[in-house]
Amino acid sequence: MGSEVRVTTAVARVLAAFLEDPATDRYGLDLIASTGLASGTLYPILVRLQRAGWIDSAWEDVDPVAAGRPARRYYRLTPDGLVRARTELAALYDQLGRAAGTAFRPGGTKPRPATMSAPSTLLGDWAAATPARSA
Repeated sequence: MGSEVRVTTAVARVLAAFLEDPATDRYGLDLIASTGLASGTLYPILVRLQRAGWIDSAWEDVDPVAAGRPARRYYRLTPDGLVRARTELAALYDQLGRAAGTAFRPGGTKPRPATMSAPSTLLGDWAAATPARSA
């Protein structure tokens, strides 16, 4: 427990999903929907976060027949995980802000996307400069 977690883009997405409402238990399908990650990416991240002590998990106590579905495994940030998640994401956003030359915070002003010519203009210029080929 307490091992370091390398905060990749995918890990940051999972942590951000947990931080949307830190007191809420989240289950796998819910996290897949909110992060857009595939199950093969999400579940190994959850295992790493749990081994590091950032999240806890527990199976729900439900009768699958009565519920009409399998029991869910719920995940929640630990108190230490909450602090670490906020710290790591703040550091990541600061790093991104420095790279972009702007303050970058979730819910704040985001960097504007780069603009470029319309695709038809680009293709039109290319087509005009390229001799026609015979088939």
